Amino acid sequence: MRTEKEMFQLITETAKNDDRVLAVGLNGSRTNNKAPKDMFQDYDIVYVVESVEAFVKNPSWIDQFGSRLIMQTPEDMVLFPPTGNGRFTYLMLFDDGNRIDLTLCPKEQADNWNEGDHLAEILLDKEQVLPRLTVATDQDYWVKRPSQAEFLDCCNEFWWVSTYVVKGLCRNELFYAADHLNEICQKELLRLLSWQVGSEHGYQISVGKNYKYLPNYLMKEEYEAILATMNSSSISSIWSALISLQKQFDHYAQQFAQKNRFDYDQKTAVKVMNYTTDFSSSY
Repeated sequence: MRTEKEMFQLITETAKNDDRVLAVGLNGSRTNNKAPKDMFQDYDIVYVVESVEAFVKNPSWIDQFGSRLIMQTPEDMVLFPPTGNGRFTYLMLFDDGNRIDLTLCPKEQADNWNEGDHLAEILLDKEQVLPRLTVATDQDYWVKRPSQAEFLDCCNEFWWVSTYVVKGLCRNELFYAADHLNEICQKELLRLLSWQVGSEHGYQISVGKNYKYLPNYLMKEEYEAILATMNSSSISSIWSALISLQKQFDHYAQQFAQKNRFDYDQKTAVKVMNYTTDFSSSY
């Protein structure tokens, strides 16, 4: 596997040798000194270029980065429509395990090449087209203190969608029930927990994309209780997961509401938990 030094040298030398590239920026986890370092970190690179189209017309230019295991170009995709902001992205995983997410940014957008993200560094600026940056920080990703309304919305979404899981289970629709459990109920619990740990640390921490760093702030038994709800392989396991999730959510919601002097509709929580228990006992 090519080393970090080799990869950065390849990225910058490729840009230096191509007159069409005006500047090179780096963003993402490699600019964040708090992010764990490992072989799976992407190189999130932005090339500010004279013309995006000139590169796209001749895609073979990216071959100089190495032999690829797989690649995705979001702007070429139909099933997942791109943003249409004039940029073009190559998501490349190479045979040696390195990955470069390379975005071509037109020079007209040079002032906003990093789209306001403070996790950004300038690697090369041949034409002095990039604005000065402050020291890279993950502050944009810190957990934000919720308002009373946001807290109530989180709670309402959790309890409301819980009833969808019950409906799916009673109909023996495992995919339907599991989707609502995993994609909504679990995520609202993780949102609530992120607020809780954020509060404990003065809202000056990031729990990462998809809550990946959240376990670092949980006690072992809290983490294991959540893991136990991730088995959706059968109707019975989803019933167990739902009941456990509800108990956990109610517990943390009460704690968070009390600490922040928020209102919490526990009467509804109790009614939904009873509703769930009544149906689960029949199946």
